[in-house]
Amino acid sequence: MRMNVNHHTSHVDTFVRDNLPPPEQMPDFLFTTGELQYPGRLNSAAEVLDKKIAQGYGAKNALLTPNETWSYRDLYEKSNRIAHVLVEDLGLVPGNRVLLRAPNNPMLVACWFGVIKAGGVAVATMPLLRKRDLEPIINKAQVQFALCDERLMGELSGALETTGSCSGSCSSTAPERPARGRNWSNSWPQRKPLSIRSRLPATTLPLSPSPAAPRASPKARCISIGTS
Repeated sequence: MRMNVNHHTSHVDTFVRDNLPPPEQMPDFLFTTGELQYPGRLNSAAEVLDKKIAQGYGAKNALLTPNETWSYRDLYEKSNRIAHVLVEDLGLVPGNRVLLRAPNNPMLVACWFGVIKAGGVAVATMPLLRKRDLEPIINKAQVQFALCDERLMGELSGALETTGSCSGSCSSTAPERPARGRNWSNSWPQRKPLSIRSRLPATTLPLSPSPAAPRASPKARCISIGTS
């Protein structure tokens, strides 16, 4: 794994950038409309979430499920706490990969925002994946950290033992409980998102189902994912 302070990319760990296809194989990125005129450096979590707080949306509903409702302020503060734990407690450096494993719920969204705010690269996985499915994803992405719903830790724990990729620096979380050994609620709810070059990948999505070797699709940091 390459670990250099790269002032050109803002990533200390340049693994994802180094493993992108060559420029001639990349698609043409056309940012021609006014809405897509992003600065050269940004943090997509700040663009999507923090700006809503600045615009006065803090008390408004951001995430609604049959069991709970999170405001923009809730999502903002929890994602900041997660970013603090990743950086200050677990030692994440910009460019490190963080595997996410949970059902679709507000805490998973907060984890994604927390990873991006910290400058990490989120490796999103489906909760139905088993140990044999997770192992090639962990190996291909060279995952260093994992945020996992405690109810789904069994298969992930087995995959991490086999791959040894996380070096024991993994954390787990459930929607209603703090991370095992890490208390999100005690971390600081305010954090300035790390500014990153806008064309750097923020998320990788495994595309091929197991048992075939997964292909990873890097997503640019300036792309946001919305749900309706």
